[in-house]
Amino acid sequence: MRATTIGFSAIIMWSLLALLTASSGDVPPFQLAAMCFAVGTVVGFVPLLVQPRRLKHLLQSPKVWSLGVIGLFGYHFFYFTALRNAPAIEAGLIAYLWPLLIVVGSALLPGEKLGWYHVAGALAGLLGTVLIVSRNGLVFDSGFAIGYGSALACAFTWAGYSLLSRRFGAVPTDVVAGYCAATAALSLVCHLALEETIWPQDLGEWVAVAGLGLLPVGAAFYAWDYGVKRGNIQILGATSYMAPLLSTLLLIAAGAGQADWRIALACFLIVGGALLAAKTLVLCAFGLPKEE
Repeated sequence: MRATTIGFSAIIMWSLLALLTASSGDVPPFQLAAMCFAVGTVVGFVPLLVQPRRLKHLLQSPKVWSLGVIGLFGYHFFYFTALRNAPAIEAGLIAYLWPLLIVVGSALLPGEKLGWYHVAGALAGLLGTVLIVSRNGLVFDSGFAIGYGSALACAFTWAGYSLLSRRFGAVPTDVVAGYCAATAALSLVCHLALEETIWPQDLGEWVAVAGLGLLPVGAAFYAWDYGVKRGNIQILGATSYMAPLLSTLLLIAAGAGQADWRIALACFLIVGGALLAAKTLVLCAFGLPKEE
C-alpha cells in the first residue's frame, strides 16, 4: 500500500506538467528537457552525497542503464517528435495509451494476475481522457503519420519501461539519478542540433522551469520507479489517467480553460475507473472481504 501510494504521488506531480510548461515561456522543448532533467539529477544526487555509501547503487549492469535511459530519454524524444509532426490533441491521446498498455501488459509479469476490473478501470480512464483531449474535435489525418507513429512509440516506450522496471525490482531507486543525468545530456545534444537557444525571460519563467525539474520532471520519476517496483502496478497504470484530468482542472483553475459537461463526465469516468481498478485496496480499506 505504501509503495503504491508513493507511486501515485508521481501521477499527482505529473498533473502539474502542463501548467508549469505553459508558464515556462518560449524555451524550446529539448532545451527545456535538458534544463529540467539537470534539476531532476540534483534532486537524486543530493541524498547520495549526504550518504556517499549509496553512490555504489549507480554501479549497475548495461541492461539496467539501457532500460532507464531509453525509458526516460526515449519517451521524451518520441513525445516531442510527435508534437512537432502531428496536432497536439491527437498526439497526446495516442501517447496516453501507456496506462492501458501497463494494465494489460502487467498480466505478463511473474506473480501478477489481471482482473476484469483492472481492464475496465483502464478503459474508463481512457474514455475520460478522450473526452478531455478532444474538446475541440478529433480528426486523424494520414498526413501526420510520422507524428502519430512517434506518439505510439512514446506510449510503448513508457509502458515498456514501467513494466520492465518491475523485473529489476532489486535495483535501488537511487539509480534514477543517473537516468536523469544521461537524459539531460542527450536532450542537450538534441537541442544543440535541432533548436535555437531561448532562455526564460523573467523570474516567473525561471521558477516554472525549476518547478518542473523538482516535481514532474524530477521527484516524480523517483516516486514512479519505487511504485512500479514495489507497489501494485495495475492500480498505478489505471489511476495514471488521473494525470490529464487533474492537469485540465488545474489549467481551468488558473484561468487557462473553461469547465463544461465533457470535463464533468470525464471526471466521473476517470475517478470511477480508478476506484474500480483499485477495488481490492478499497475493499481492504473498509475492512470488507476481497472479491475476484
